[in-house]
Amino acid sequence: MPLLVVGSVAIDNVETPEGGRHDNLLGGSATHFSYAASFFTPVRLVGVVGEDWPAEHTELLQSRNIDTTGLQVVDGGKTFTWTGRYEPNMNDRETLNVELNVFGEFNPVLPESYRKAQYIFLANGVPGVQQKVLDQTPGRRLAVADTMDLWIETQRNDLDALLGQLDGLVLNDSEAKLMTGTENLVKAGHLVRKMGPKFVIIKKGEHGAMFFSEHETYVMPAYPTDKVVDPTGAGDSFAGGMMGYLAEKDDGFEPEQIKTAMAYGTLAASFNVEGFGLARMKEITRDDIEERMVKFRKMLTF
Repeated sequence: MPLLVVGSVAIDNVETPEGGRHDNLLGGSATHFSYAASFFTPVRLVGVVGEDWPAEHTELLQSRNIDTTGLQVVDGGKTFTWTGRYEPNMNDRETLNVELNVFGEFNPVLPESYRKAQYIFLANGVPGVQQKVLDQTPGRRLAVADTMDLWIETQRNDLDALLGQLDGLVLNDSEAKLMTGTENLVKAGHLVRKMGPKFVIIKKGEHGAMFFSEHETYVMPAYPTDKVVDPTGAGDSFAGGMMGYLAEKDDGFEPEQIKTAMAYGTLAASFNVEGFGLARMKEITRDDIEERMVKFRKMLTF
Protein backbone atom coordinates (compact mmCIF):
# COMPACT_ATOMS: atom_id res chain seq x y z
CA MET A 1 0.00 0.00 0.00
CA PRO A 2 1.51 3.40 -0.94
CA LEU A 3 2.57 5.65 1.92
CA LEU A 4 2.23 9.44 1.81
CA VAL A 5 4.72 11.67 3.65
CA VAL A 6 4.70 15.45 3.85
CA GLY A 7 7.58 17.43 5.36
CA SER A 8 10.96 19.04 4.93
CA VAL A 9 13.42 18.26 2.15
CA ALA A 10 16.73 19.91 2.87
CA ILE A 11 20.44 20.32 2.42
CA ASP A 12 22.37 19.49 5.60
CA ASN A 13 25.83 20.47 6.77
CA VAL A 14 26.88 18.23 9.65
CA GLU A 15 29.88 18.17 11.97
CA THR A 16 30.62 15.35 14.42
CA PRO A 17 33.53 14.83 16.84
CA GLU A 18 35.03 11.88 14.98
CA GLY A 19 33.83 12.35 11.41
CA GLY A 20 34.62 16.01 10.91
CA ARG A 21 32.42 18.23 8.76
CA HIS A 22 30.38 17.09 5.78
CA ASP A 23 28.53 19.66 3.66
CA ASN A 24 25.71 19.56 1.12
CA LEU A 25 24.19 16.32 2.36
CA LEU A 26 20.73 15.28 1.21
CA GLY A 27 18.60 15.78 4.32
CA GLY A 28 15.26 16.80 5.72
CA SER A 29 12.71 14.91 7.80
CA ALA A 30 10.62 13.76 4.83
CA THR A 31 13.73 12.64 2.97
CA HIS A 32 15.08 10.41 5.73
CA PHE A 33 11.57 9.07 6.34
CA SER A 34 11.00 8.32 2.66
CA TYR A 35 14.27 6.50 2.17
CA ALA A 36 13.72 4.25 5.18
CA ALA A 37 10.10 3.55 4.24
CA SER A 38 11.10 2.70 0.66
CA PHE A 39 12.60 -0.60 1.85
CA PHE A 40 9.05 -1.72 2.58
CA THR A 41 6.52 0.04 0.36
CA PRO A 42 6.14 2.69 -2.40
CA VAL A 43 6.32 6.24 -1.05
CA ARG A 44 4.70 9.45 -2.23
CA LEU A 45 6.71 12.48 -1.15
CA VAL A 46 5.35 16.00 -0.77
CA GLY A 47 7.85 18.80 -0.07
CA VAL A 48 9.38 21.94 -1.49
CA VAL A 49 12.86 22.86 -2.76
CA GLY A 50 14.48 25.74 -4.59
CA GLU A 51 16.03 25.91 -8.02
CA ASP A 52 19.41 25.17 -6.41
CA TRP A 53 18.19 21.62 -5.71
CA PRO A 54 20.53 19.11 -7.42
CA ALA A 55 18.74 16.96 -9.98
CA GLU A 56 20.71 13.91 -8.82
CA HIS A 57 18.94 14.06 -5.46
CA THR A 58 15.56 13.71 -7.16
CA GLU A 59 16.93 10.89 -9.29
CA LEU A 60 18.15 9.08 -6.17
CA LEU A 61 14.74 9.32 -4.55
CA GLN A 62 12.99 8.12 -7.69
CA SER A 63 15.37 5.15 -7.90
CA ARG A 64 13.98 4.05 -4.51
CA ASN A 65 10.37 3.88 -5.74
CA ILE A 66 9.67 7.27 -4.17
CA ASP A 67 7.15 9.24 -6.24
CA THR A 68 8.32 12.86 -6.39
CA THR A 69 5.30 14.24 -8.23
CA GLY A 70 4.52 16.20 -5.06
CA LEU A 71 7.99 17.73 -4.76
CA GLN A 72 7.54 21.41 -5.61
CA VAL A 73 10.46 23.30 -7.17
CA VAL A 74 10.26 27.07 -6.64
CA ASP A 75 11.83 29.12 -9.41
CA GLY A 76 14.38 31.55 -7.99
CA GLY A 77 14.07 30.00 -4.53
CA LYS A 78 16.65 28.40 -2.26
CA THR A 79 16.29 25.03 -0.56
CA PHE A 80 15.92 24.73 3.21
CA THR A 81 19.41 24.39 4.73
CA TRP A 82 20.40 23.19 8.20
CA THR A 83 23.88 23.27 9.73
CA GLY A 84 24.59 21.52 13.01
CA ARG A 85 27.37 20.22 15.22
CA TYR A 86 27.13 17.19 17.51
CA GLU A 87 28.61 17.01 20.99
CA PRO A 88 30.97 14.14 21.94
CA ASN A 89 28.08 12.11 23.42
CA MET A 90 26.41 12.17 19.95
CA ASN A 91 23.01 12.75 21.59
CA ASP A 92 23.22 16.50 21.99
CA ARG A 93 23.72 18.86 19.09
CA GLU A 94 24.01 22.56 18.44
CA THR A 95 22.24 24.16 15.53
CA LEU A 96 24.75 26.53 13.97
CA ASN A 97 22.56 27.90 11.20
CA VAL A 98 19.06 27.47 9.80
CA GLU A 99 17.85 28.92 6.52
CA LEU A 100 14.19 28.01 5.99
CA ASN A 101 14.13 29.61 2.54
CA VAL A 102 11.27 28.13 0.46
CA PHE A 103 10.24 25.81 3.30
CA GLY A 104 9.26 28.86 5.33
CA GLU A 105 6.32 29.44 2.97
CA PHE A 106 5.51 25.79 2.30
CA ASN A 107 1.84 25.29 1.42
CA PRO A 108 1.30 21.63 0.52
CA VAL A 109 -1.19 21.10 -2.27
CA LEU A 110 -1.51 17.37 -2.86
CA PRO A 111 -1.65 16.01 -6.40
CA GLU A 112 -5.04 14.49 -7.09
CA SER A 113 -3.55 10.99 -7.12
CA TYR A 114 -2.28 11.50 -3.54
CA ARG A 115 -5.58 12.57 -2.01
CA LYS A 116 -6.90 9.03 -1.66
CA ALA A 117 -3.90 8.03 0.47
CA GLN A 118 -4.77 5.73 3.33
CA TYR A 119 -1.42 5.78 5.14
CA ILE A 120 -0.12 9.24 5.99
CA PHE A 121 2.86 10.51 7.92
CA LEU A 122 3.11 14.18 8.75
CA ALA A 123 6.83 14.73 9.24
CA ASN A 124 7.96 17.47 11.59
CA GLY A 125 6.46 20.77 10.51
CA VAL A 126 4.12 23.61 11.40
CA PRO A 127 0.88 22.17 12.87
CA GLY A 128 -1.22 24.38 10.65
CA VAL A 129 0.53 22.99 7.58
CA GLN A 130 0.05 19.44 8.84
CA GLN A 131 -3.65 20.22 9.27
CA LYS A 132 -3.88 21.26 5.61
CA VAL A 133 -2.71 17.78 4.62
CA LEU A 134 -5.39 16.11 6.72
CA ASP A 135 -8.01 18.37 5.15
CA GLN A 136 -7.02 16.99 1.73
CA THR A 137 -7.07 13.30 2.72
CA PRO A 138 -10.54 12.51 4.10
CA GLY A 139 -10.32 8.80 3.32
CA ARG A 140 -7.20 8.08 5.37
CA ARG A 141 -7.01 4.98 7.57
CA LEU A 142 -3.86 5.78 9.53
CA ALA A 143 -2.46 9.27 10.16
CA VAL A 144 0.65 9.69 12.29
CA ALA A 145 2.56 12.91 12.94
CA ASP A 146 5.86 14.09 14.37
CA THR A 147 6.37 17.39 16.17
CA MET A 148 9.08 19.37 17.99
CA ASP A 149 9.65 21.73 20.90
CA LEU A 150 9.34 24.86 18.75
CA TRP A 151 5.72 24.07 17.83
CA ILE A 152 4.90 23.00 21.38
CA GLU A 153 6.10 26.37 22.65
CA THR A 154 4.84 28.69 19.90
CA GLN A 155 1.88 26.96 18.21
CA ARG A 156 0.28 25.00 21.01
CA ASN A 157 -3.33 25.81 20.10
CA ASP A 158 -2.89 24.57 16.53
CA LEU A 159 -1.02 21.51 17.78
CA ASP A 160 -3.76 20.66 20.28
CA ALA A 161 -6.37 20.93 17.53
CA LEU A 162 -4.33 18.58 15.34
CA LEU A 163 -3.89 15.95 18.07
CA GLY A 164 -7.57 15.12 18.12
CA GLN A 165 -7.43 14.04 14.46
CA LEU A 166 -4.37 11.80 14.70
CA ASP A 167 -4.12 8.07 15.12
CA GLY A 168 -0.57 8.35 16.39
CA LEU A 169 1.99 10.92 17.50
CA VAL A 170 5.77 10.45 17.52
CA LEU A 171 7.96 12.75 19.61
CA ASN A 172 11.17 12.57 21.60
CA ASP A 173 11.54 12.42 25.37
CA SER A 174 12.32 16.09 25.95
CA GLU A 175 9.35 17.12 23.81
CA ALA A 176 7.02 14.81 25.76
CA LYS A 177 8.21 16.35 29.03
CA LEU A 178 7.75 19.87 27.66
CA MET A 179 4.30 19.06 26.36
CA THR A 180 3.04 17.68 29.67
CA GLY A 181 5.12 19.43 32.32
CA THR A 182 6.26 16.17 33.90
CA GLU A 183 9.67 14.49 34.06
CA ASN A 184 8.16 11.00 34.30
CA LEU A 185 8.02 9.59 30.77
CA VAL A 186 5.37 7.00 31.60
CA LYS A 187 3.07 9.72 32.89
CA ALA A 188 4.00 11.94 29.97
CA GLY A 189 3.16 9.27 27.42
CA HIS A 190 -0.28 8.65 28.84
CA LEU A 191 -0.98 12.36 29.24
CA VAL A 192 -0.13 13.03 25.59
CA ARG A 193 -2.33 10.12 24.50
CA LYS A 194 -5.25 11.60 26.42
CA MET A 195 -4.85 14.75 24.34
CA GLY A 196 -6.19 12.91 21.30
CA PRO A 197 -3.95 10.36 19.55
CA LYS A 198 -4.88 6.69 19.81
CA PHE A 199 -1.24 5.86 20.45
CA VAL A 200 1.93 7.75 21.31
CA ILE A 201 5.56 6.78 20.71
CA ILE A 202 8.29 8.53 22.67
CA LYS A 203 11.73 8.27 21.08
CA LYS A 204 14.68 8.04 23.47
CA GLY A 205 17.60 7.88 21.05
CA GLU A 206 20.18 5.28 22.05
CA HIS A 207 17.78 4.12 24.79
CA GLY A 208 15.05 3.00 22.38
CA ALA A 209 11.40 4.02 22.30
CA MET A 210 8.26 3.74 24.44
CA PHE A 211 4.78 2.88 23.17
CA PHE A 212 1.55 4.01 24.81
CA SER A 213 -2.01 3.05 23.94
CA GLU A 214 -5.14 2.89 26.08
CA HIS A 215 -4.51 -0.70 27.14
CA GLU A 216 -0.80 -1.31 26.59
CA THR A 217 2.56 0.23 27.41
CA TYR A 218 5.94 -1.20 26.46
CA VAL A 219 9.55 -0.26 25.79
CA MET A 220 11.45 -1.12 22.60
CA PRO A 221 15.23 -1.08 23.10
CA ALA A 222 17.55 0.39 20.51
CA TYR A 223 19.62 -1.96 18.37
CA PRO A 224 23.14 -1.92 19.84
CA THR A 225 25.63 -0.44 17.41
CA ASP A 226 29.08 0.90 18.23
CA LYS A 227 29.34 2.73 14.92
CA VAL A 228 27.47 6.00 15.45
CA VAL A 229 28.73 8.34 12.74
CA ASP A 230 25.86 10.81 12.25
CA PRO A 231 22.56 10.68 14.20
CA THR A 232 20.86 13.18 11.88
CA GLY A 233 17.57 11.74 10.62
CA ALA A 234 17.58 8.74 12.97
CA GLY A 235 14.16 9.59 14.37
CA ASP A 236 12.75 10.13 10.88
CA SER A 237 14.24 6.82 9.72
CA PHE A 238 12.65 5.14 12.72
CA ALA A 239 9.25 6.52 11.73
CA GLY A 240 9.85 5.60 8.08
CA GLY A 241 10.68 1.99 8.87
CA MET A 242 7.70 1.71 11.20
CA MET A 243 5.16 3.27 8.86
CA GLY A 244 6.63 1.53 5.83
CA TYR A 245 6.14 -1.87 7.46
CA LEU A 246 2.56 -1.07 8.48
CA ALA A 247 1.70 0.07 4.95
CA GLU A 248 3.39 -2.99 3.44
CA LYS A 249 1.44 -5.43 5.63
CA ASP A 250 -1.84 -3.47 5.50
CA ASP A 251 -3.41 -5.76 8.08
CA GLY A 252 -4.33 -3.54 11.02
CA PHE A 253 -2.90 -1.29 13.67
CA GLU A 254 -3.24 -3.31 16.83
CA PRO A 255 -0.43 -3.01 19.41
CA GLU A 256 1.13 -6.28 18.26
CA GLN A 257 1.46 -5.06 14.67
CA ILE A 258 2.79 -1.71 15.83
CA LYS A 259 5.32 -3.45 18.08
CA THR A 260 6.77 -5.33 15.11
CA ALA A 261 6.68 -2.13 13.04
CA MET A 262 8.60 -0.31 15.77
CA ALA A 263 11.25 -3.03 15.65
CA TYR A 264 11.71 -2.46 11.93
CA GLY A 265 11.85 1.29 12.55
CA THR A 266 14.52 0.72 15.18
CA LEU A 267 16.60 -1.25 12.70
CA ALA A 268 16.22 1.37 9.98
CA ALA A 269 17.49 3.99 12.42
CA SER A 270 20.39 1.76 13.45
CA PHE A 271 21.63 1.70 9.86
CA ASN A 272 20.98 5.41 9.34
CA VAL A 273 23.34 6.48 12.15
CA GLU A 274 26.22 4.46 10.69
CA GLY A 275 26.98 6.99 7.95
CA PHE A 276 26.70 10.68 7.12
CA GLY A 277 23.40 11.65 5.56
CA LEU A 278 22.05 8.71 3.58
CA ALA A 279 25.47 7.18 2.87
CA ARG A 280 24.92 4.02 4.90
CA MET A 281 21.30 3.60 3.83
CA LYS A 282 22.42 3.62 0.20
CA GLU A 283 24.66 0.61 0.90
CA ILE A 284 22.05 -1.73 2.37
CA THR A 285 19.14 -3.81 1.10
CA ARG A 286 16.00 -5.25 2.67
CA ASP A 287 17.98 -8.44 3.23
CA ASP A 288 20.38 -6.56 5.50
CA ILE A 289 17.46 -5.29 7.54
CA GLU A 290 15.99 -8.80 7.82
CA GLU A 291 19.35 -10.21 8.85
CA ARG A 292 19.58 -7.65 11.62
CA MET A 293 15.99 -8.44 12.59
CA VAL A 294 16.92 -12.07 13.26
CA LYS A 295 19.59 -10.88 15.69
CA PHE A 296 17.23 -8.33 17.23
CA ARG A 297 14.53 -10.94 17.89
CA LYS A 298 17.05 -13.11 19.72
CA MET A 299 18.05 -10.14 21.86
CA LEU A 300 14.40 -9.58 22.84
CA THR A 301 13.77 -13.22 23.82
CA PHE A 302 14.43 -14.24 27.41
